[in-house]
Amino acid sequence: MALASLVFELDRKAAEQLTDRLLELGALSVSAEDADAGTEAEQAVYDEPGEDMNWQRLKLRVLFAQDADPRMLMGRACARAGVAVPQDLQVEAVTERDWVRESQEQFDPIRISERLWVVPSWHRPPAPPAIAVLLDPGVAFGTGSHPTTRLCLQWLERQICGGERVLDYGCGSGILAIASMKLGALWAGGVDIDPASIRAARENAARNGVSCDFCDSAPPRAFQVDIVVANILANPLKLLAPLLAGHVHAGGRIALSGILQHQRRQVETCYAQWFEFEPPTSDEGWVCLSGRRKVSS
Repeated sequence: MALASLVFELDRKAAEQLTDRLLELGALSVSAEDADAGTEAEQAVYDEPGEDMNWQRLKLRVLFAQDADPRMLMGRACARAGVAVPQDLQVEAVTERDWVRESQEQFDPIRISERLWVVPSWHRPPAPPAIAVLLDPGVAFGTGSHPTTRLCLQWLERQICGGERVLDYGCGSGILAIASMKLGALWAGGVDIDPASIRAARENAARNGVSCDFCDSAPPRAFQVDIVVANILANPLKLLAPLLAGHVHAGGRIALSGILQHQRRQVETCYAQWFEFEPPTSDEGWVCLSGRRKVSS
């Protein structure tokens, strides 16, 4: 389908009022970015979800079918929203492209370590003894491209010798549980609050020919394993400390990721009564904490 794009700048409050009206009148999508990007006034977003972006002026890009009249629809949307029509409206034709192919070209095999790889399905996996986790980008977090996932995969490779039981808390795509099985774990399971992630994780496990137990994290589950890995974010990790500690048997191990450098001490403190931590590993400002469950705790 041929498309047209309407591009303009607007202050934040007006943009929020206008977006819903544009979609009601037939816009296919509305995306926003910082209008001050690349200038001294740019406000970078680099922390956890829930933080206020605070962009005061936005650059909006509105996508329409090419047979629509973007300027007319913009006028109607502004009238409904009670917003003045921006003076800098630009209508741009969007060239038809092979979006599937171009999207696939963005994702090459990712080498996690000397032997561990994450490989999209449209690429040929490396030959054994390399271990390849077959995983396509999708609705669930965890493709191996983010530093927090790489840190966890590298840690799991160092810890799994064969026969371990592994729990991935906040499993997303299921990548950590699947990699655990391919590395030699006896059992690997994952829990998540998102039903779409659970479905994606099960599909990914089937694609890799491994059996993993993925389920909803809401019902309380009282069991212990050798290894717990949680690649979430610092604030939920702090809240989950008693629960996650309860899943690790005495002498078992834990890895916590999704933590920025300045958040490390806070997370360590929440887990200190149960675990003795080792020096953390880091990648691009992100930290992975790992430790062993105290025998007496």
